[in-house]
Amino acid sequence: MTLQTDNTKPQSRFSGALLVIGILLIAANLRAPFTGIAPVLDQIINHFGLSGSQAGFITTLPLIAFAIVSPMAATFARKQGLEHTLFAALILILLGIGTRFIDSSTMLFIGTAIIGIGIAIANVLLPSLIKRDFATKVALMTSAYVLTMGVASGGFSALVFPLSQFNGLGWQLALGSAAMLTVAGIIVWMAQLGKHTKPARIAPLSSSSKSVWRYALAWQITLLLGLNSFLTYIIITWLPNILTDTGHSATQAGAYHGAFQIATALPGLVLIPLLAKLKDQSALSFLLGVLSAISALGLLYVPHFAFAWTIMLGFCSGACFILGLSFISLRTDDQHQAASLSGMSQCVGYLLAAVGPMLAGAIHTTTSSWTGPLWLCVIAALLCALCGLGGGRNTTLHKSVN
Repeated sequence: MTLQTDNTKPQSRFSGALLVIGILLIAANLRAPFTGIAPVLDQIINHFGLSGSQAGFITTLPLIAFAIVSPMAATFARKQGLEHTLFAALILILLGIGTRFIDSSTMLFIGTAIIGIGIAIANVLLPSLIKRDFATKVALMTSAYVLTMGVASGGFSALVFPLSQFNGLGWQLALGSAAMLTVAGIIVWMAQLGKHTKPARIAPLSSSSKSVWRYALAWQITLLLGLNSFLTYIIITWLPNILTDTGHSATQAGAYHGAFQIATALPGLVLIPLLAKLKDQSALSFLLGVLSAISALGLLYVPHFAFAWTIMLGFCSGACFILGLSFISLRTDDQHQAASLSGMSQCVGYLLAAVGPMLAGAIHTTTSSWTGPLWLCVIAALLCALCGLGGGRNTTLHKSVN
């Protein structure tokens, strides 16, 4: 949910450029510190003797933090100001990265949770900052920061395994190298600390927005987002292991994992102008879900073309995410109803996303095969396609029951 803020503008071109750089550096920290774990997950499992479920829980922790902390971010910003709260988010991310240097599985989990808290705060507040300072360029800035987020996380995933092997650096120092992005963000963002902008209070929800849980259309949109997140985080967590088990090298697996994340960011460049022209997105949503299912089956049965399947899966996953977020605005009757639907979709979506990696890890531990987890992705993708058929209709919640 985007918070409304006071409309203040940068005083000069230099301060404006510094603000843009600061926003992009924050965006660069919103995925890489925890998605970069996957390429070295085998090393972590062997180092600490973790089970599949425990390994999946490493990726799940930030998602749990998102669900718990996201609703509190606006309160923090009202007390401390947007700029100071975003600075605190970067400090938390850096603290979490530093905590993982301690050679303890407990500290690995604690550090990852702290990273999740910092990311959750920045996730909620960064769109507010963009709406305030770039009111006429929201789509452009949103695309830029989503693309930066994908490129940074993808690039880090591609590099983290080779780094772990370089001169015996090891997985802890390789993961810790993400701190360079965080430190850069902290240094640049210090220029914004002279401001102390507080988000406006959110109006109370209307009676119509309190009942979104009763609408089938609301559930279709929520499950589109939730099941897509379920699939995405299974792939983010386990793709390198799936690829190495089908004959790819660990370096290739890391590169493909990075390509997946970059591919999730690319649909924003295509869909933002397209959505303005399409009133009904049912066919597009259905097609993306079906292509995701085909890609997951391709990884399982035709692994020689894993790079193509990975790119297609990443693109479709990112596109479904953008469509689902767009539906929150397009399918609601007023801003309060949209806020309520956003809360519903985040609650269910983060829950499903948190369950996915642990469930996939447990199935693999039990069966010693990735067939079950990948079929889980296929089922989730097909259900996404069906939910997209309903959620993509050109209607709103009230009209959908008439």
